[in-house]
Order: sequence, then structure tokens, then C-alpha cells
Amino acid sequence: MERGRKIEIVSLILVLCLQLVVAANVSYDHRALLIDGKRRVLISGSIHYPRSTPEMWPDLIQKSKDGGLDVIETYVFWSGHEPEKNKYNFEGRYDLVKFVKLVAEAGLYVHLRIGPYVCAEWNYGGFPVWLHFVPGIKFRTENEPFKAEMQRFTAKIVDLMKQEKLYASQGGPIILSQIENEYGNVDKAYGAAAKSYINWSASMALSLDTGVPWNMCQQEDAPDPMINTCNGFYCDQFTPNSNNKPKMWTENWSGWFLGFGDPTPFRPVEDLAFAVARFYQRGGTFQNYYMYHGGTNFDRTSGGPLISTSYDYDAPIDEYGLLRQPKWGHLRDLHKAIKLCEHALIATDPTITSLGSNLEASVYKTASGSCAAFLANVGTQSDATVTFNGKSYRLPAWSVSILPDCKNVAFNTAKINSATESTTFAGSSAELGSQWSYVKEPIGISKADAFLKPGLLEQINTTADKSDYLWYSLRMDIKGDETFLEEGSKAVLHLQSLGQVVYAFINGKLAGSGNGKQKISLDIPINLVPGKNTVDLLGVTVGLANYGAFFDLTGAGITGPVTLKSAKTGSSIDLASQQWTYQVGLKGEDTGLATGDSSEWVSKSPLPTKQPLIWYKTTFDAPSGSNPVAIDFTGTGKGIAWVNGQSIGRYWPTSIARNSGCTDPCNYRGSYRADKCLKNCGKPSQTLYHVPRSWIKPNGNTLVLFEEMGGDPTQISFATKQTGSNLCLSVSQSHPPPVDSWTSDSKISNRTRPVLKLKCPVSTQVISSINFASFGTPKGTCGSFSHGRCHSSRSLSLVRKACVGSRSCTVEVSTRVFGEPCRGVVKSLAVEASCS
Repeated sequence: MERGRKIEIVSLILVLCLQLVVAANVSYDHRALLIDGKRRVLISGSIHYPRSTPEMWPDLIQKSKDGGLDVIETYVFWSGHEPEKNKYNFEGRYDLVKFVKLVAEAGLYVHLRIGPYVCAEWNYGGFPVWLHFVPGIKFRTENEPFKAEMQRFTAKIVDLMKQEKLYASQGGPIILSQIENEYGNVDKAYGAAAKSYINWSASMALSLDTGVPWNMCQQEDAPDPMINTCNGFYCDQFTPNSNNKPKMWTENWSGWFLGFGDPTPFRPVEDLAFAVARFYQRGGTFQNYYMYHGGTNFDRTSGGPLISTSYDYDAPIDEYGLLRQPKWGHLRDLHKAIKLCEHALIATDPTITSLGSNLEASVYKTASGSCAAFLANVGTQSDATVTFNGKSYRLPAWSVSILPDCKNVAFNTAKINSATESTTFAGSSAELGSQWSYVKEPIGISKADAFLKPGLLEQINTTADKSDYLWYSLRMDIKGDETFLEEGSKAVLHLQSLGQVVYAFINGKLAGSGNGKQKISLDIPINLVPGKNTVDLLGVTVGLANYGAFFDLTGAGITGPVTLKSAKTGSSIDLASQQWTYQVGLKGEDTGLATGDSSEWVSKSPLPTKQPLIWYKTTFDAPSGSNPVAIDFTGTGKGIAWVNGQSIGRYWPTSIARNSGCTDPCNYRGSYRADKCLKNCGKPSQTLYHVPRSWIKPNGNTLVLFEEMGGDPTQISFATKQTGSNLCLSVSQSHPPPVDSWTSDSKISNRTRPVLKLKCPVSTQVISSINFASFGTPKGTCGSFSHGRCHSSRSLSLVRKACVGSRSCTVEVSTRVFGEPCRGVVKSLAVEASCS
């Protein structure tokens, strides 16, 4: 045998051996997922790859790992990967293989939620809209055309993962896959066919032979061996549908999504940590934050309708990739405390006992002597003192204490040891070019592909979502003797639309507009002229429905009635049944104005502003530094924006949240719901829009806007998001010592006391000043601390000595350091500091 041939064979054997070594066997029993036969307690977080950029992914993944995650969970977005049937896209933000490999390089696992229905506040629930037009199709039921398409795409994704050897059974990071998504929430609407469809889905997925388990979320009747899992704000009471399946939580909602016209939801970290601790306390072993990083709905991917471009979700890592503190830090400490209990958690089931009203202890104790305990106060009003194993423990209301050795508290969900770090948007030195050019989008019909149809057409069936825009145009003759033209009498145009935005133009001039999620009803006074009159109605979608039974059949656009009424006599003319001319999309979309390269741009002065339907273009240089970039669209109305040809999404700074219902700050005690904690009432839902750094060149960048409503583009500005220079934290004598003081074998030094730790978030910064420090009974919250009746006069000088000039500092919270300012009360140390 030739020497070269021998080398090839040896190399092949080495590769095969390496694969055998690194391939993992993933299975499950009633307690947990098993990786190579070992039960694992796993902490997961969702990051959706298309909602950030490939350049952001490594940092997001590393911050997730630093935060204590073991697993990254993501949906797979069919509409992004197959925007046209059999034409696939796995590049750029949709490079799923690259994303999964980056997770693997960081040493983390992947939960791949193929769906392919994903909900996710994503346009059309993640389905490509062309699917709607497959002959005979009915979504998510016992329907052969749908099942064929679903199987084809699911197999495409599985085959791609297999080709790249990304399943754990091949040595890759994917330890779990999901088929379907929250079908159990809506399956009753589909009748008897729902059961056969879900059984088929399970069988189809299993036939793809991934070598790892599959799950179905919110599916109580998920057939074996599918693991049915829980989604919600709390899942501690969830029970799998078989004693052979582990208790798993696939979506712990870390906040909630923002809608245009709504206040901003947020979820206090004390409540989020409480929910997580309760889940592990009561037998859970896999929990996932939805979202850990929410990101941005670039382009036209937001669903809804009326979901905002920001998908921040109040996640531990914010939309721009910065840590949200103290949320990220408090959860990191929680994860460390849970991991200290892992040996006991995986060895046995919990023994749960009552310690009193709303008080509960869960103990995991092994034959070898390992012991971990969770003590919970699920009451919402009063703190409580409990006796456990002969010792006394103070439990704040709505909190859980974790005792990795069944003796000492390593963590309490209501006691935060991580500093609040402010993040701010600062005006950028980069200026938009002084030269703006524009193109006026024609009002009404301007394209050769316009067509005539009698009656009013539903918008999605007409546009196939190729554009947000559909023109409805009608020409009519008004005779000189008609009541619509009598002096002192105006006609009224009445129209109804299924949403989400509508504009009415009469004889080329804007007469009125409206918006709404499901139904718009307008009565618009109009002026008509004798003879020819033109009625041009522009229907606009702002994301297609993504959730609910038969959501795919939710309509949009102007479906009528549309009538012309005489304000004087009340007589009316039905316009809905007449012959309308339709145009899908805008002329400027067809001629490529979004790229900025067209020869149509007009540069002469004055620049037309505060007029509807105008395209604008300017140039700009990159803002200095490396901080994340946003555009503040204050001064504009509504539209879509592109930077160097990349769509940063829909902007709508004139969409204002309601004035009432905000609760900032919000009491974390008691069950959370999506509308419990709200902020920014009476303000625009979103004014700042993320522009990824990787989309911006050092200079010569092009910004294009399509302003549909009317605004002044010269008022917009750049901002950069910075981790602020201010830190603040309050730690009491009743706080547990830092969880880092525990060793991996669940032991803690007897001398360890509570400490207050500060660290400047930027590596080049040091603590330059201590703006407030009080050991005693300080009042207020971060940013508004003040001295209480009890205060150690040494507080400020001691904290300054310990911290100023250093990037980080640690101060023990004890009378040993500060003296005794008042006996008989639990004292706290509150500090506000600045970094520079």
C-alpha cells in the first residue's frame, strides 16, 4: 500500500476515534436530562440569532456563559430561511450553523426549537407567507399539504445540523430539539384533528433520528417519548404527563414584549429570581429564560400586529448587548447558588414540608450525606421567621432562601448583592449630513402592474406581504347638482379597515388617517369638486398576526364598508362594491430607493417636510468609539429606515403610550402578569432604534427613510448607548454573604459576613467618587438615597478610603467596621459611587 494512502487511512481512523470520544449520549429520566448517563441541572437562556448580528453573537454568548448559563435556546425562523419556496437563506443574521458553532466554541449546549411555528412576536409566527397560498392548505391541523411542507422544512434543518455534526450524538452542542410550539394553548379550536396532528408531529420528528430527545411545550398530551414542558411566568406547580419525564421549563418570561402605542413592561428581578428558585425547589432541573437577550426586530420581521421594532424584553442582556444590572448579576448569583446544590438535586426527589402558612421547605438529601434545602415564603405581605433543622431563618415575603448545606443561606431571591449600573443614551458627535435629498412617492397608482378588481380586497391575500403597503384607488364623477357639493355642506367619507394603519387621500391631498390592531372606523369630512374626483386609500400593515388559533387567517386592510355620505341630508353612496384599482407596494420600493443609489433623488431647496409619503436620504460618518449606536427619530412620524441598504426596521415615534397604568417602581411581591409593571406612560413607545455597529462604515454611510406620515428628518440624531458612570447598591446585615465565598463542595467559611461590592463596568475606569454612603437605616432607592434616623458618621470616609482610586472594592457590612450607630435594629450600608 502506498505511504500516502496509509496516512489517509490513519487520519480517517483518528477522526472517527475523536468523534467517538466527543459524541455524547443524551437521554432523560424522571429527574433530569442525562448527558452520558449523568443527570444535569441546566440553566438556559434564549437568544434569537436573527435579532442580533453575527458580529454581536460571540459577546452575547460569552456574557451568557459568564452569567451562569449552560444552554442557549433559539427558535428556527422558517420565514427568514425560506423567504420563497425552495430558495434558502442561511447567511448573515440567518447563519444558523455559525451561531450554533459559536455556542459550541464557548462550551455551551444548544436547545434548537425548530417549530416550525414559533410565535415569538415574529411576523406570521415564523411561517413564510407563501405557505398561505399553497393549494388546499390549512395550518397546524390534519392537513396533508401543510404536513408535507412542515416535514420538508423540519427535515431540511435537521439534515443541515447533521451535515455539520452539530447534534450531541455527533459530538455537537445540540442536546434537545423542539417540534411544534404552544399548540396545547389553542388545540381545542381545531377539534378532533388536533390529536392526530400532534401525534403525527411527534412521529415525524422522531423519524428524523437526531439522537437527542425532543420536547413539546405547553402540550399536556405530548405522546411518549416527547417531553412536555412548561411556558409561563411561573412553572413550579407544573407536572409532566409521565412519571418517566423530567420537569422542564422552556420559557420563563424575563419581561414582556413592547407594542407600538403601549407603555414599556418590565419584570423586577426579585420576582424573576423567586420564580426560578421555586421551580428548582419543587423538582425542576431545566429552566430557560425567554429572553436572555431579546434584540431587535430588524426589517419587517416584527409580528403582532403592532409589535415594536425593539424586542428588548427587559432581558438580562439588553437590546444593544449591554448587561442590565442588577438583573444580570442577581441571576448570576442565583445560578451559582443552584449549582452548589446540584449534587443533591440530581440524586433524589425533594421532600416538601410546611413550615407554616405560606411557608415551605424542600429538602434534597442523599444517602451519602449531601443535603440542600430551599426555604420559601410565598406570602405577599409579611416577612416571616421560620425554624428549620433547629435554626432560625428570616424569610422576606415572596422570597426563597437557598441552603446548599441545609444549614447556611447562600442566596435569597429578595436580597440583591449586585450593584445597579445605569445605562444612558448620549448624543453623538457624529452629525447627519447637512445635505438631504428626497423623492416624493406618488399618491395613488403609479406602477404598471396595477390591476382592477370589483369590490374591496383583503390586504394580505393581495400583497402576499411583499410590502407593508397596498393602494386602493377609485375615480368617481360628482355631478354639479349633487348634495355633496352644496354650499356649506361637506361630504363624509366613512371607511372601515381591519388594520393596522390607513390613510385617505382625496384628489391628491391627505384627508385623514387612523390606526388600530384589529379594526379602524373613520368618518372623514372631505371636499369634493364637480366632475372627476379621486379617492386613494393606503392600507398599511405593521406586522402580521403571530398567535392564536387560525391566526394565519387574520385579515388586514380596507375591507369595508366604504361609503360617501352627505353631511346635510344623510344620503349615501356605497363605494365598496365599485371597481377599484389596486397597487401592491410603493414605486420607490420597486425602483430601489432604499439602497440610496437611484438617480431619482432631488437635492434642491427647500426640503419638503411634514408632508406624507416622502423618501429622504442623507450621509453620515460613524459615531466615534465602540459603544452601540441608535438613531433618535424624534421629529419624524412613521415609516421604515435603512442604513447602507440594511433595514433597521419600522420607526414610529408618534405612537404614544396611554397616560395611565404605570407603576414604576413596582412591588415585586405577588404574582407577576404582563401589565403589572409598566413605565413610560404618556410617552412615545419607542424613539430610539438600534443600528448595529457592523452595518456602519467609518465614513460615507447612507441613511434612507420612507416617511409615510409626515415629519422633519432634519430633527433626527444619533445617540450611543453607554454603561453609565454611576453605581449604587444597598446591602443589609441580613443579606447572605457573597455566593462566591462558597467552595465547590458546598462549604462556606464561618467568618464570612455580608459585604458590599462595587466594580466599575468599564475596564479602564476607576471609582472616582463616593456620592453617598450610610451605614444604619438609610432611606430611598438607588439615585435617591438619604440618611435615616440611624447613621454612622464614619460611613462616607470609610467607603471612600476603601473604594476611591480602585476599579473595584469590597466593604464588610458590619458594626465591626462602622461601629454601632443604633442597637436593636438590622442595619444596611447604602452607597452611590461614580466611575471615570
